[in-house]
Amino acid sequence: MSPVKLSLALLLGLFCLHPALAAEPKVEPKPDATINTKAIEANVTLDPEIKSDPALAAYCLAEGRKWIDKQAADAAKERKQDLALFRDGKWSFERKYSVRSNVADRYISVVRDDYMDMRGAHPNSDVNTILWDKADNKPISIRPFFAETADNGPTMKAMLKAVITALKAEKKKRDAGDDNDDWSKGLEPKLLKIGAVTLAPSTDAGKSSGLTFHYPPYAVGPYAEGEYVAFVPWETLKPYLTPEGTRIFGGGRPKGDAEEN
Repeated sequence: MSPVKLSLALLLGLFCLHPALAAEPKVEPKPDATINTKAIEANVTLDPEIKSDPALAAYCLAEGRKWIDKQAADAAKERKQDLALFRDGKWSFERKYSVRSNVADRYISVVRDDYMDMRGAHPNSDVNTILWDKADNKPISIRPFFAETADNGPTMKAMLKAVITALKAEKKKRDAGDDNDDWSKGLEPKLLKIGAVTLAPSTDAGKSSGLTFHYPPYAVGPYAEGEYVAFVPWETLKPYLTPEGTRIFGGGRPKGDAEEN
């Protein structure tokens, strides 16, 4: 056996004997804000892409700190009133901010995932979103992309119809729910009642393939069904777009994005 082949064989054997050497352990990012008391442990973590934008990072961190401060105050009050609530340990809260898309190098969609464990029957989770305008360094809604977004108006009705269609398809894929639409009663054709929204990434660089709506457990089904994401392609909403909406939407939804959500 040649020296090269011998070295490869020895190296392969080393990895077989020591599998830990074959894959580095996953290292969780260090929280950007944390609280640890007798009643609670709470963390806020921003992903690296958010940290690369100082204004967005400052906004998310301030919001996150306010959230864990409130949880800590509430937990301290509950512990003082009823210590038995903490017999299984302190409460645990975690908030993570992650970038979903960066469209036209201006609009950054951020998903905010919350985890809450108050030692009940099971932990709970929540999800919300932020649409950040880099040009003005502030959060915005999706209004600039649509000619009108009045409550119960034609745009919002078309949007809600598309959302429910997408959710029905996802429920069918999961073999969840039944034929009635009771789960959708909490959704309304209003920006503040239709669900937390992001701009979906696209196969066309710098574009968005449509809107994705994010729902935590219980929002559109029982806890056991978990979270849902409803995708609405931009073509469905094309008649309602403003010139800015026409500029930023295009392409299709990447396969990997559909599989992840």
